[in-house]
Amino acid sequence: MATERTLSIIKPDATKRNLTGKIVAKFEDAGLRVIASKRIHLTAAQAGEFYAEHKERGFYGELVAYMASEPVVVQVLEGEGAIAKNREVMGATDPAQADAGTIRKEFALSKAENSVHGSDSPASAAREIAFFFSGLELVG
Repeated sequence: MATERTLSIIKPDATKRNLTGKIVAKFEDAGLRVIASKRIHLTAAQAGEFYAEHKERGFYGELVAYMASEPVVVQVLEGEGAIAKNREVMGATDPAQADAGTIRKEFALSKAENSVHGSDSPASAAREIAFFFSGLELVG
């Protein structure tokens, strides 16, 4: 399996509850390295641009408002099979369906407020990382 990079976002519900360190520890314990990280407060326009692929879906407006409601932590994770590993550590989108020990099972408030986002493919990872980070900010 190849070394990959993936984007991870610690979402507003988790940053508001001061869970950043606990969530990062789960990624690191799974063998992923944080090679870039910053805490930002997205504007509605920025959140809308990031989630533009969902623009036609019914939840888009609510998602944009939520992502702009509080600060988030955006980070780049690196490791063997990082995209799949990140998604495994996050757990199912619906915390009721997530496996025990996953971030969403332990910390998510609901399907909408599910504490974390992760890239779902190499193409998404490349696009999402470039949205938040310049090449100079990736220190692996």
